[in-house]
Formats: sequence, structure tokens, C-alpha cells
Amino acid sequence: MNPNTGNRQQQGLSLIELMIALLIGSILVLGLAQVFGASRAAYQLSEGMARTQENGRFAMDYLQRDIRMAGHFGCINDQARRQAAGVFTSHFAAGGPLDFGYSIRGYENSSPTGITLNPARIAGTDSIVLRFLRGNAIPVMSIDTSNPAAPAVMVDPAKWNALRDSGVASPEIFGVADCSYADVFAAASVNPATGKGVAPATADLGRFGTNPGGGPTMLHRAEAIVYYIGNGAGGRPSLWRARLNGSAAVTSEELVEGVENLQFRYGMDQNVATDPTGFMATQGTATDVGTTDLAWRRVGQVQVAMLLSSPGPASSTQATQVTPTLLGASASLPADGRYRTVYENTIALRNRLYGN
Repeated sequence: MNPNTGNRQQQGLSLIELMIALLIGSILVLGLAQVFGASRAAYQLSEGMARTQENGRFAMDYLQRDIRMAGHFGCINDQARRQAAGVFTSHFAAGGPLDFGYSIRGYENSSPTGITLNPARIAGTDSIVLRFLRGNAIPVMSIDTSNPAAPAVMVDPAKWNALRDSGVASPEIFGVADCSYADVFAAASVNPATGKGVAPATADLGRFGTNPGGGPTMLHRAEAIVYYIGNGAGGRPSLWRARLNGSAAVTSEELVEGVENLQFRYGMDQNVATDPTGFMATQGTATDVGTTDLAWRRVGQVQVAMLLSSPGPASSTQATQVTPTLLGASASLPADGRYRTVYENTIALRNRLYGN
């Protein structure tokens, strides 16, 4: 008997077996594709949220820091400088871009008056102008008023770099302040090597006291800056900060990409500016506040809302999500799949915290 007759070798798969194998393989591949797609979507969403949170944190930090500084004039409180005649002197045109009589002024869905922004502000967004003396200052060593046409302040040249913080290599606007007076002016000339700054003839520097060891009078760099939304280098909306120099020319810098909208509301004191209480009784837009110096002196609080988006698509269902609101106003969303979120904060103008 042939021993191989009961053990026939298999020659291949039947059609049914092949179809079953293909079906099982297809199910497995489909499952793997779905797992991969879900993992990729989760990664994109996580990445979009992380980038948006990071950008939102940076953008809010910039705004908070400068809004809180609005109205800082050295040892003199922002309100004290306006309540007593002759305490504060601004050597710039009233109502102009460098009018330091306005420590803060907002613009509802518009750009600041008299200031050309480059790039231009995106329609539908607010802008805000802040003016103050930087916190970093140098003690004034001596004051030379022998030439009334060119009064000068002298500081330690080794400390001049304190006036160059935040990337300003050649400051042009300065403030001289002690606990009694403050003057803000564009320097006629500056010599960092000798620590000498020449003020305009209209600056009354003779009223400031000095001390050879570093007296109560300090030299500050003065800031006049605008925050607004414009198109960035990558073609997307970004938060911009524009600085004004001594001739009111603007130097703009892109701070944070992906900030699509910026809205402000302002808290106003319950009393008129000449008799403030520190209690913010009402809130409103820049239009509600008004346009005069007295109207904006009532503002002691700022609410900020920003709409941020992720750098790239993070979800295919973004267009069906709930429409976000910025301080109660709805914001329209394009169906581009980007992750978007709103950041809001309430900021007190610490130089207007009455009684502190």
C-alpha cells in the first residue's frame, strides 16, 4: 500500500477561503486607518490648543504689563499730577499722538487719531493707546540750566542701558520726575557716552532737585504705544505693538501670531475725573467713554478680550462649533478647521488705584 495516499498535499486556497481572508484583512486595515485618523486628529487638536494657549498667554502678558503701567509718571500718581496745577508738563501738542495728558485712550473699531499704522488695523477690531514712563529709570546726577535754550540733565553713562530695555536702542522721548513734578519731552539731543540729555527750552528743569549720589529726580524713557490687530508676516492676523518716537513716527513690531480679534471695555469711576472715588460704577466701549481728557481720566479699569486661532487646521468640525463671544459680542468664524478660543481678562490701572 502506498503510504502517501491518505495524506494528500494541499495545493492552494479555495475561492471562499480567499474571500474570507480578504474580508478579515480589509476589516483590520480599516480599523487601523480609523485608529490612525483618530490619533492624528487628537494630536492636531492637542497641538492647536497648546499653541493657542501659549500665544494667548504671551499676548495677554504684553497687554497686562503695559495697561497696568498707563499713567505712571515716576513718584507722582496719575491723578495727583492732574489735580494740582503745574505739577505735570507735557511738551507735545494737545490732542496729538504724543499728548501725554491722555494716559490711556481707546478706539472702538477704529485706529488712533493722527497715527498711521503699518500694517493697517484689521476692520472690526479695537485699538488702544497707552502713555507712561518706563519703570526702569536712572538717578539724575546734575541739572544744567545755564543755557535756558538748552537745559540739560546729566546721569551716570554706565547706567544708560536701563533706558534701552524692550529693544529700544535709541530712546527719543524722556520724562524727568520726582515726587513733586514731572516733565515729558522729546530730547533735542542725547549723548549716551557722557550721560547727557538736552531738553527743549520749554522744559522747566530748574524746579527739580538733585543729589550727586543719586537724588530723588529720575530720568525715565517715556512710552507712547498702540496695541492693535494687523496682518502679520505669515499673512495671518497678529497682535501688533506700535511705538511712537519724538517726531510721532511709528515703529511697529509683530508680537503674537494668530490673534484674530481684540476688543476692549472700560470701567469708569462713579464720579467726575476731578473728584474720583476709585469705584468703577459703569463699563462701556471707547465710544461710551467719550473723547475728552476728563472723560478718559475717569477710566480705572480695562477689560480685554482676544480671539486666537491655531496655526493650522485642528479639527474638521470647527465650523459647527458654538460661535464665540468677546465681551458679549459674537465673532464670526471661517470654516477653515482651526481651533479657536477666547481669552478675557480685567486689568486695573494701578496708577489710578485711589487711596493706595
